[in-house]
Amino acid sequence: MGYITFENVSKTYPNGTLALHDISFSIGEGEFVFLIGESGAGKSTVFRLLTREENPTAGRVSVEGFDLAQLEDRRIPYLRRKIGMIFQDFRLIDTLTVGENVALAMEMIGESPKKIKQRVPLVLSIVGLRRKMSHYPTQLSGGEQQRVCIARSLVNKPRLIIADEPTGDLDRVSTEEIMELMDGLNTGSGKTIIMVTHDPRAARKAHHIRNLDKGVLNSDAHP
Repeated sequence: MGYITFENVSKTYPNGTLALHDISFSIGEGEFVFLIGESGAGKSTVFRLLTREENPTAGRVSVEGFDLAQLEDRRIPYLRRKIGMIFQDFRLIDTLTVGENVALAMEMIGESPKKIKQRVPLVLSIVGLRRKMSHYPTQLSGGEQQRVCIARSLVNKPRLIIADEPTGDLDRVSTEEIMELMDGLNTGSGKTIIMVTHDPRAARKAHHIRNLDKGVLNSDAHP
């Protein structure tokens, strides 16, 4: 059994939309997996099931062998702390500095000021932005802003990173730099990474590529 397992999972939303239809796959701990597919294929639903924002209509989603549908509501925040999220649109707060944006993720789970002061410069060093800790997002390039997002995703030491089109708004050079960074997090730190992308050049770093088409998993291949 994998670190993450989807077993015959289907998801139909209250409005009748069938987002996923009987999909099964597993992801081992430390794997780097790409999820590809057109808009509306079901990729976002996979993420929402993993973060327990939704439950499957049928089938089973498990992490470390535990059925997420059985997770008590009070335990959901603890599940989400183990997951680092990276978004295409960055979602940084322009009125906060780089360091403050990253620190906010720790503040939200009640970490002590001492731990925040130690951890934030460390993760910014990992993404090459330690010297820009006092800058504001608007003073950074798009690639640098995405590096801040990666630092924010790492700061609470997640085991799983979910990256939703992290290079979608970046130029070719920035895309390659972000992919090298993500590859390093996977190979160097053993992070399990699930990434959505439409860029076939980026997918060469993956262990597996899974293609979703209108809620159906129609391929599972090595790049």
